[in-house]
Amino acid sequence: MDIGNGVSAAYANYISSQATSSKLDGQIRKKDYTQSSDDELLAVCKEFEAYFVEQMFKEMQKTVDVFSDGESNPNDTLVDFFKDNALQELANTSTEREGLGLAQMLYEQMKRNYNL
Repeated sequence: MDIGNGVSAAYANYISSQATSSKLDGQIRKKDYTQSSDDELLAVCKEFEAYFVEQMFKEMQKTVDVFSDGESNPNDTLVDFFKDNALQELANTSTEREGLGLAQMLYEQMKRNYNL
């Protein structure tokens, strides 16, 4: 196992996530939330919770992939695509049904912060 390639890949992922984070931060700061309805605000909070849960599932999946046999399969790209879609749907479903309570806490905090 070449540690150098793993470190450079991890650094590349970190840089990519930082760029995405700052882009999202810019989009969030441009929006005026004081004009949002309660339903819109709650929907955005649920979307965020679903995204958060999806990222947790993906990180959990990485721990399982460590134990794979390491053989390359020509269908790996297709499997990864469907795995990502399945994780996204699972996150959306779990947020809509039970959720972590994160969406409700965000909703209440945003209502207080924006005096809605």
